[in-house]
Amino acid sequence: MSAESRRWCFADQLGPHFLDDPAQPVLLIESQAVFARRRFHRRKAHLVLSALRHRAAELGEQAVFLQTSSYREALDQLKEPVSVCQPTSWAADRFVRSLPSVEVVPARGFCTSRQDFDEWAESQRTLRLENFYRTARRRFDLLMDGDQPAEGRWNFDADNREPAPKAADDLGVPQPWLPEEDEIDEQVRADLDRWERDGEVTFVGRDGPREFAVTPAEAQQALQVFLRDRLPHFGPHEDAMLSGDRFMAHSLLSAPMNLGLLDPLDCAYAAEDAYRSKKAPISSVEGYIRQLIGWRDYIWHVYWHFGENYRHRNALHATNSLPAWFTELDADAVQANCLKDVLAQVRDHGWVHHIPRLMVLSNYALQRGWDPAAVTDWFHRSFVDGYDWVMVANVVGMSLHADGGLMATKPYASGGAYINRMSDYCGGCRYQPSKRVGEQACPFTGGYWWFLARNTGELGRNRRMAQPMAGLGRLKDLDEVVAQQRGLGDSAP
Repeated sequence: MSAESRRWCFADQLGPHFLDDPAQPVLLIESQAVFARRRFHRRKAHLVLSALRHRAAELGEQAVFLQTSSYREALDQLKEPVSVCQPTSWAADRFVRSLPSVEVVPARGFCTSRQDFDEWAESQRTLRLENFYRTARRRFDLLMDGDQPAEGRWNFDADNREPAPKAADDLGVPQPWLPEEDEIDEQVRADLDRWERDGEVTFVGRDGPREFAVTPAEAQQALQVFLRDRLPHFGPHEDAMLSGDRFMAHSLLSAPMNLGLLDPLDCAYAAEDAYRSKKAPISSVEGYIRQLIGWRDYIWHVYWHFGENYRHRNALHATNSLPAWFTELDADAVQANCLKDVLAQVRDHGWVHHIPRLMVLSNYALQRGWDPAAVTDWFHRSFVDGYDWVMVANVVGMSLHADGGLMATKPYASGGAYINRMSDYCGGCRYQPSKRVGEQACPFTGGYWWFLARNTGELGRNRRMAQPMAGLGRLKDLDEVVAQQRGLGDSAP
């Protein structure tokens, strides 16, 4: 197939770096079947359709834009061969490779290639993020002084674990870039309203003004605002939560980056430039670069490396169904301040930053023994930046320890004390993080000990769990804790 063959770009491949040439002909397909198959967040549907339609408008006659019921129908209409960058899910990858008229070229939109990752993985006994990240730093010469890391350290995590500031409503950093909607957004919203009225699709969550970039130009604006105004403050409170500040100093670039609007390696070099020009401290810059060339790439490669069945791993035998209040994002049913606020953010915006995802939503799911596959699907559908490759490894491997330790050496489980230390949620809550039984027992504190008690067989062999398991053995009220937690059932805490 010639280099000038039409490039089929999926809705998460919308940046110019997915083309071999700026003038390459493009195919864009809007498939309503994608939204009919699963119940996505309304804001996610809006964001994806807006980005796709904006790209079509931007390319003009360079693109064929087909709005059909399915991808196959569109390809039948096109009647010409196309090339496509490797899609980002097993299902889509299998589909495009089954089509004789489609040439699949290597994936783009990530830093380390699949070939380079596989070569690295073959040399490793265990696939640890830190080792992968250091290899990537060397490969891309990022934050390196010769063959040594800048300022003599690979990792500044220890500097980036400050709790939320006391008696503060927000972090006090400039606000992130936010877009202004246009006539394309107006038409997207009208179409989504009509689809819902006609019963063709249903959504979860609430609609609202678009909050993320949908064009390469918008994404560049958002990136520049982050680098200038927010990156200098990013590191120290990276793991903290404030009820009055849902953005903190985070970049809000995951959604446009996962739409393919930003090249993560370009973003990493831009962040390094901020450090080299003394506009941002190394602790913040290293933390951000670690997310791009380390964690994001690592999650992508784990998704492929462990195979299609990785999503079905369930080492802790968690089989409980997600309760309706959770799947419907019914934050009003919840009394625990942290979970109530975080679930409301998901309901209203389809986004929270990574610590509420890990230490509130996923921590609660882990403690309740919810089925990992169902939790993965929930995150995929409910978050504007959620895709299959993003959520399988993040949930199955990182959050719910369902892979038995292939990714993380121990479960990310914690009681209310952690949330109390890292946020302002506990002060006015009806539950007390220090109590594990009784009416004021924190559901996270009681749930933590219930989780350990349920999984002594699996976790008792983990050396990194020796201290908490010893603490479990010293609890004199464990039977009471377990009975109270079991009694909660599917009810909202």
